[in-house]
Amino acid sequence: MVGPVGGTETRAAGDRSGPGSGPQARSRRRNAERWAPYILVAPAVLIIAGLRLYPLLLGVNFSFTGDGDRNGQSVGLDNYVALFDDPLFQQALRNVGLLVLLLPVAVAIPGLLATFIYLRVPGHRLFRSVYFFPAVLSPVIVGAIFNLLLAYDGPLNDVLGTVGVAPIDWLGDPDIAVFAVVGVHIWATFGMALVVFLAGFATLDPTLLDAARVDGASLQQVIRHVIVPGLSRTIQFVFVTTMLGMLTSMFGLLYVMTNGGPEGSTYLPEYYIWIQQGQMNRPALASAASTVLFVIMLVVGLAQISILRRSGKED
Repeated sequence: MVGPVGGTETRAAGDRSGPGSGPQARSRRRNAERWAPYILVAPAVLIIAGLRLYPLLLGVNFSFTGDGDRNGQSVGLDNYVALFDDPLFQQALRNVGLLVLLLPVAVAIPGLLATFIYLRVPGHRLFRSVYFFPAVLSPVIVGAIFNLLLAYDGPLNDVLGTVGVAPIDWLGDPDIAVFAVVGVHIWATFGMALVVFLAGFATLDPTLLDAARVDGASLQQVIRHVIVPGLSRTIQFVFVTTMLGMLTSMFGLLYVMTNGGPEGSTYLPEYYIWIQQGQMNRPALASAASTVLFVIMLVVGLAQISILRRSGKED
């Protein structure tokens, strides 16, 4: 009986060290694990390349051709020279600089509100729903609503009049209109950033907050030394996506609220592109403006990531 039993154990041992557990099999498994992420993201990369990258390259190439009588002819950098000589495009670039300066405010608002919700201030469940509501509204609807609210004889000026403040031409004053439109855009879109911040808070170690409370840290100290370092990657993401949204998603508000005015003071590159393409019938110049807008977004995005990473390391 010893012989058959011993033979069975030998065969079982042989099965465990068979073809599926040899060096070659382990090597194949490692290769499969190494290539699996690339295979999974390949469809998304191909879609982006086909629907985004290829049209972008076509647009860049088209920006070096002429409009009108010179349609299809190579004109070198003439479109870019004309672009930077145009006062409206210069105003659009100045407004881009203004957006960069206002970006920390656009990120701080949802960040602070998400912090209060995470710390469970009274009514936090209601606030979670109310704050996201503007994000589901169409920019056209938002623009129409604020056209009524910000009119010279509208409700906002009526309220200010009750406290002795003179009426303000929110959408008719060149020095104020761009701030009004940007403020409306921040109100209409901060709900998405709020959701991203709340998702980031879900990854934050609650023991760090408990330790800070035990040590007697104030709310300001908790935000600066615990929350901001713990959400550094989330903050980087919100900074970049908020800036991209400001540069590419304000057309609806501009069209409804100011139509680029007054005196071109609310022009942004995307609105300038639409004017040149749709009304001036200058698609090559519009392609040059699109290329400049892409470069601006790329440079600003990379600069933001670099600055935020550096500040995170210093903390």
